[in-house]
Formats: sequence, structure tokens, C-alpha cells
Amino acid sequence: MTVSKMTWRPQYRSSKFRHVFGKAATKENCYDGVPITRSVHDNHFCAVNPRFIAVITECAGGGAFLVLSVHHTGKVDPLHPKVSGHRGNVLDIKWNPFNDFCIASCSEDSTVKVWDIPPHGVLKNLTVPWKELQGHSRRVGLIEWHPTANNVLFSTGYDYQVMIWNLDSPEAVIKNPVRTISHHTDVVLSMSFNTDGSRLATSCKDKKIRVLEPRTGNLLQEANCKNHKASKVLFLGNLKMLLSTGSSRWNHRQMALWDQEDLDVPLLQEDLDGSSGVLFPFYDPDTHMLYIAGKGDGNIRYYEISSEKPYLHFLTEYRSHTPQKGMGIMPKRGLDVSSCEVFRFYKLVTIKALIEPLSMIVPRRSESYQDDIYPMTAASAAAMSAEEWLSGINKGPVLQSLKPGSRVPDSYPELSSGLGSKGLGNSLGTRRSQSRPGQLQLAYIQDQLGNKECRSKTSVSNGQDPTLCSPPKTENEVWGGFDLRLKFHKQQEEIRRLREMLNQRDVRIKQLELEINNVRNSQGSH
Repeated sequence: MTVSKMTWRPQYRSSKFRHVFGKAATKENCYDGVPITRSVHDNHFCAVNPRFIAVITECAGGGAFLVLSVHHTGKVDPLHPKVSGHRGNVLDIKWNPFNDFCIASCSEDSTVKVWDIPPHGVLKNLTVPWKELQGHSRRVGLIEWHPTANNVLFSTGYDYQVMIWNLDSPEAVIKNPVRTISHHTDVVLSMSFNTDGSRLATSCKDKKIRVLEPRTGNLLQEANCKNHKASKVLFLGNLKMLLSTGSSRWNHRQMALWDQEDLDVPLLQEDLDGSSGVLFPFYDPDTHMLYIAGKGDGNIRYYEISSEKPYLHFLTEYRSHTPQKGMGIMPKRGLDVSSCEVFRFYKLVTIKALIEPLSMIVPRRSESYQDDIYPMTAASAAAMSAEEWLSGINKGPVLQSLKPGSRVPDSYPELSSGLGSKGLGNSLGTRRSQSRPGQLQLAYIQDQLGNKECRSKTSVSNGQDPTLCSPPKTENEVWGGFDLRLKFHKQQEEIRRLREMLNQRDVRIKQLELEINNVRNSQGSH
């Protein structure tokens, strides 16, 4: 009888993100003296884009939040002007993904308000919103922008309703949402869209996870797992999977992975620890990295997600002694690609009245642009209008390269065809023209000047062509040469489109070459 010997082989998994590390900002690069809200809601309380950081603050009488330039680090003036138009505490804030000067807020006063932020920031208290949405009967706890359609906003509150709003409506006060979703029997705790916005996942206090068709409100899937009480849910990009965080039957903090087409049984469940704070999940679809940050913790765990078993691969944990109350995240287009930064958090440290930026960095010796860790990513351009989306169209996000010097793609044709790149068709310019029709062109010029000034201050410029002609300075010049400027912008726009197509094809070619090399290397190793 022969006995076969089993050879033990350690299972190594190669990953370019194995050594990602967290680098906290120095005290000079933090935001000090910020009166962070003492609200007990399990929201992020912070929203960030490449120009501004917004944080909900503690204030007496009504609700307010602070909007600072991302470069306004150091000690914050205690009397710094605020956005203070709500009559009750502000519970959530979100920047418009397609307009860095537009932010939405919801409050205990049962309203949602959308604000225009001036190009140079809030220089005096802002109390009059651009839009006010009145439809909820109780306080509104969560808001979320549609990821690809322009000016479509979702809100949910303590009336258990999810409401869809079309901000292209001409009224300043909108009282009727375009649709109301009424499948929930308790408070909605989180909302998340898939990549093209054709699916909406929600977690609810009734312990159920739901997947909905957001346009019609139809319920597609529902999970009612007795062993997992979900508090937050998140779509994992195009992997067709959901991740939820919550607690187990024994009150251990837990995360679960689900197939979005079958929520009967989770694909994976993993207990983390016995703490009580809510776990905030953040997913980066470009790197397939998942970050788990606990409320009241100082630590952030991060994992790599794959579409095959075992699905979840633990990388490491960032440890800190300062507990976070909430977190903001910088969009990919605002990262510093020169230092190989792949993610950036903004930690709200209540005990120190501090906002601390935390960069997740891939260690690389080369200082050149790293194509393999920066694939094409979501741009600040809408793929379609609100009307298109409401009519039944689904489109994926408009993509851009993060390589310095590459150009930002344009929004859907309705915005860009008439008046140039982010010109008078831009929603910000349109809104201002509605309130001051006599100064339409001047508002456009001022916006362009403000945008240029902000762009020159950012650490990495992925955006506009620096060779653009400077606009006229006086109103007479604007009116006199306006027709010529329109023709010039149309021609310039066509050139931009062609250049962007070439850039996207070059990036795609490099991605395919890297994938071929990876396949060859993996075959060679076997």
C-alpha cells in the first residue's frame, strides 16, 4: 500500500495594494476649531469636493453648516459665516457630483434645501436657498444625488418615504416630488446606487435590505436575514454585489456580502469586534478596495474585493488614537496623483474640534504618473439630463483620466452644445440667470473667472485647457462680442471632444496592454 504525501503550499495572493498605508495630515494642514455637531444621528456630517469642505456644526436656534475652501487649513475663525437657512438641526449634506458650487442639505424642519455657493466661498451668512423641497411630513434624515443624471435628488425621512426630486423644475419651492417610494415600514438608515443609477439599495430599521428600481419604485429584492441586522448598505460598483454593515445576533459588529440578484442568503458574513459604534463602509470601484470605519473608533480597516471566492481579502488596518464621529471623502478627481494617493478621508474629531485629512497612499518609488492604479474614473460631468432619466434611459457615468493635463469630458449634449464647455448651459449659470436675468453674461464671466482661480490653487489640475482666452472684463465687451464668443466656444468645444476621445483611447490601450502582461505573467508562474 502506497501512501501519498500531501505537500503544503502557502497561498500567496499578489496585489498592488497590499502595502497601502494611511498618512494623516500635519496639524498645519488640518482644520482646527470647527464646532462639529453633537447630533447622535449615524450620518457622515461632512461632504467634500475638490474646491470645498462642508461640515454640519453645532449652533443655537435652527441648523447650520460650515463651507470652507479645501485650502483654508489651520485655525478656523469662530465667526466664520455659515449656511444657516434651516429652522431645525441639519442632519445630512451632500455636494452635487456635477457642480462643485451646489450643495443639498436636509433637516429636522422636514425640508430639503439646495444652495448655491459663491465661487470664492461663503463670505456672509447664507440664508436663502436656490431650491426648497417641501414634501416630507417629518424630519428628513438622508439625501443622495443620482450618480449619472443631472439635478435628480433623493431624500428620505422619518415618514418612511423615499422621495425623488427633479431640480430642473422652474419653481423655487417644489412641493411635489416626481415620485414617492413607500415600501419601507420604518426609518431608512442608508441609501446607495449602483454605477449607472438603475438600482437603489436601502437598509431600514425594520432589519431588511431592499433593492429597488428607483424610477418606478418597484421592489426587486428584499433580504430579511435573522443573523444580520444591517445598518448601512453599499453597492460594490459593477461587481453586482452589495455590502452591508451592522450587528450579529450576539451584538458583534459584522459585515455581510450579498448577490444583488439573490438576497435570500448572504455570500459571506464576517464578525469584526464587539464594539457598539456604527460601521461606515466606503468603496473605491477603481481599485476595488473597501474601507470600513467605525463611529467612535480611531481605526480604519481596508480590504480588497474580488468577484470570486473568498470575495473579501483583508489588507491591513490604519490605527489612530483619535476617534472619528463622521467622515467625508474626496472624489477621485481631487486626489494628489503625484504622491500615488488613491483615497482621502476627512475625519471629524469632535473631542479636538478638528477635521483631519487622511490620505491612503500606494508606496511607489517612481514619481511619474502610475497608470495601473488610476484607471478611468467618474468625471464631474452628467451623463444625461433629469428628463432623459425620468423617461426611462439609463447611462453609465462619464469617465475621465486623472493624468495631469488631461481634459475633463463634457456633460450630456443638452448642456454643452449651445454655449460651450460648462458655459451658459451650466446649471449654476442658468440658476443665477433666473434670479438676475439682466446679468446673465456677467454671471457667466464671473463664474469662469472664479473657476480659473480655484483651479490654479489645486494641487493637481486634471481639468481645463490652460490656454483658454481670457474673457472680457466689462459688460460692454461682453454684449458687443457675445456672438463671436459663442462661435468661438462651439469650435473650441469640438476640438476638446476630439482630444478627449484620443486621450480615452490611449488610456484604454494602456489598460489592455497591462491586462495582457498580467495574464502572461500569471500563466508563466503556473
